[in-house]
Amino acid sequence: MSAAPAAPRPASADTAAGGLDLLLVPPRPRTGWSVLPARGGALCAVELQKLRHDRAELYTRAVQPALWLLIFGETFTRIKAIPTGGIPYIDYLAPGIIAQSAMFIAIFYGIMIIWERDSGILTKLLVTPTPRSALITGKAFAAGVKALIQAVVVIVIAALLGVAMTWNPLRLLGVGAAVVLGSAFFSCLSMTIAGIVLTRDRLMGIGQAITMPLFFGSSALYPVSIMPGWLQAVSKGNPLSYQVDALRGLLLGTPSHLAVDYAVLLIAAVLGILAASSLLGRLAR
Repeated sequence: MSAAPAAPRPASADTAAGGLDLLLVPPRPRTGWSVLPARGGALCAVELQKLRHDRAELYTRAVQPALWLLIFGETFTRIKAIPTGGIPYIDYLAPGIIAQSAMFIAIFYGIMIIWERDSGILTKLLVTPTPRSALITGKAFAAGVKALIQAVVVIVIAALLGVAMTWNPLRLLGVGAAVVLGSAFFSCLSMTIAGIVLTRDRLMGIGQAITMPLFFGSSALYPVSIMPGWLQAVSKGNPLSYQVDALRGLLLGTPSHLAVDYAVLLIAAVLGILAASSLLGRLAR
């Protein structure tokens, strides 16, 4: 006859205590830079959920770039007043309008974070284990995705107007990366200003004061070579110029400096995230 099965060994007191500890003590939350991508992505998704409740924002924001292309672009194409290297002016203008519309979306992003401060949402977010840099990164790249949707609208309008652009998928991915990085920087610039001025009225005033100089002090409307010397120096320090240069090179195939453009945009976005993160606590006080 086969031997009877051995009785199971009783669990030791140490094992039981260890299992009980796992039930009573919650796992330690992950912290540090390792959680930044996941939590930044989650916060970005939360920001984008707001579009489901206010899709009209995308449609109304498409009006201004359409007017720039229809009126300004068509008019200056006819009079040929600006040297564009042999391409129609409306073609030259289209990448600049993509960058402009993306900047206009991002530059007032600080108003949203001030509203969240006033409604108590920001305080609730700051008491969670989520790093402040993840909070800023999520908002910055949500602004980038919104700007990317706006860029698609402008590209469709430009195509309907006969602008000769590339449809190479790799180049379009590069366009998306340039739009997202540029918008991330300008949204962080807005949130940094919000952390300094602390009120919506002051932020709106400063935003309106710097938007047009940033736009006209870039290569969005005309080549840098025809600017006066002092404006050329301003343009070289303006991230919008590098974004426009990348978009123009990718969409139109004009001579560009893509490695330098992306390096400047990436460094500007990282510095913007660090600056806005450092002032987030001051904003929430």
